[in-house]
Amino acid sequence: MGMSAAPTRRTSWLAIYAAAALILGAALGFLIWATPVTEEGARDWTAPMIARGWMAWTFPVALFFWVIASLLTLFTILAIRFPETPRMGILRIETTRGDRLFISLLGSAFICLGWLFFAGPPLWWGLALCLVYAAAVFRWV
Repeated sequence: MGMSAAPTRRTSWLAIYAAAALILGAALGFLIWATPVTEEGARDWTAPMIARGWMAWTFPVALFFWVIASLLTLFTILAIRFPETPRMGILRIETTRGDRLFISLLGSAFICLGWLFFAGPPLWWGLALCLVYAAAVFRWV
């Protein structure tokens, strides 16, 4: 009696990528659809999406949470598809991609708060600084 290996099932990563992109794209489409429209027919991007809601769910706030959900989805798929071993960076602690994402998001929150305190509301240059910070975290931490 010969021993035969059980057939292995191949994972269709293209289908997983397509499904994730479709679901996230549909969620983004819903957010754009749910953005209030003025009487002239233009979208009011900063108007509350839920009238008399308990939180100011404007399109920028919803888009922020959509970006976080997209990053978590992407990093989950990457962790499953390409497992990694933790690496030692300049902080002298072992970090994975997810750890570096968390560190960059946390640091970016503090950069944005500092930018608002010292420079004021136009946050575009603060966001550019956050991208530079995140790139540095992923490279050296």
